[in-house]
Amino acid sequence: MPHFKPLNWEPKPGVGYSVIRRSDGGMTLTFTDLSPETVADWYAFASEHLLNADRLTRNLYDLRQVKDIPAEAIQRAVDLNNDPATRNIRLAVVVSTPAVKEAILKIADYTPGSGAEIHIFTDINEAEAWLAQPLDELV
Repeated sequence: MPHFKPLNWEPKPGVGYSVIRRSDGGMTLTFTDLSPETVADWYAFASEHLLNADRLTRNLYDLRQVKDIPAEAIQRAVDLNNDPATRNIRLAVVVSTPAVKEAILKIADYTPGSGAEIHIFTDINEAEAWLAQPLDELV
């Protein structure tokens, strides 16, 4: 079995997301809300995981339970997506509302030519199929 970076995540009261390690070494993050507490905790967690990022990674963000994305969350995501290490990430984002899709598109628009390769989906199975494509197609 391949050696994966430790997840270093534990659930906390008042924080509206969960994280599991994917079998491909990436992560699946499932959000129930984007409260200031959730955004702050996610930002710290994601920043830590970008340290020493040295390989191509597949991540899935499940935002189907989120109805809108606050401006603070968009700004934090833009900040993270400007980190050069995010270029190693293939990110599938699953949404259920047009408002959330538009917010994710803003993040991509604010970080052109840098950051993760982001694709937006409304069907989690389509997101998984896209993530399953060979990572060398990302390079």
